[in-house]
Amino acid sequence: MYLIIQGGGVETTDLKHLAKLAGANGIEQISPEAFRLRNAAPAAGIAEACAKARLDHAFVPEDRRLADFRLLVMDMDSTLITIETIDELADMVGLKPQVATITAQAMRGEIEYDESLRCRLALLKGLDESALVRVYDERLPLSPGAERLLAQAKNHGIKTLLVSGGFSQVTDRLKSRLGLDYTYSNKLGIVAGKLTGEVLGRIVNADAKRDELIRVRDELRIDRGQIIAVGDGANDLKFMAEAAVSVAYRAKPVVREKAVHAINYVGLDGILNLFN
Repeated sequence: MYLIIQGGGVETTDLKHLAKLAGANGIEQISPEAFRLRNAAPAAGIAEACAKARLDHAFVPEDRRLADFRLLVMDMDSTLITIETIDELADMVGLKPQVATITAQAMRGEIEYDESLRCRLALLKGLDESALVRVYDERLPLSPGAERLLAQAKNHGIKTLLVSGGFSQVTDRLKSRLGLDYTYSNKLGIVAGKLTGEVLGRIVNADAKRDELIRVRDELRIDRGQIIAVGDGANDLKFMAEAAVSVAYRAKPVVREKAVHAINYVGLDGILNLFN
């Protein structure tokens, strides 16, 4: 196994200490903020040492190659982008604290997702649809490393799927901007230019996200072993479970516990270092 160490400032002393704990026999620099420890083995103290030094760590098979994968599936809010879209919409009508509280509870798995979305959208009833344009244009930064991750996926022939409990007015624009292959998200009810406070059709919840991954997987005629999935909230766990490599990106504790890998300190392009 390789032990991958990543962080904003990786100290030589920390690397040597981790190599000793893991019984590694070599240290190789991958990038300015990532290192590969060769012939490493899991051992007590590694997770604690990395947490103390604010470093991401992951044990990965030596023969895991990015070129062997065929589908990258990602969540949008707080994963591909740094914001929660619905919270920013709420901010435009002075309701961000109320809506953000419900969002956080849903992402931690404390309340059922469908109920949380209905409650939040009801608060936004009557909001002008132009607010969606403003959120995209004014408040939607991509997560660090997002464009590099997607570019490398494309270079390796990997298809990209964005599954989101957010809204098609945002995911459609991201699809065009980033060259995504597939997007799947909620469609907002809009009448006379105003939000109705409802979703048209099926709510994109945890089950819907998983089902869309399976649909695309079957369309591409690939299997679980060729899928990478990235998410941050409880409603991402079901689709992440359908992937051989699942990554919790700056995620809630329940997601970090169940994912194969967790990234807390580096950008999305840190995922690339988990593969040869």
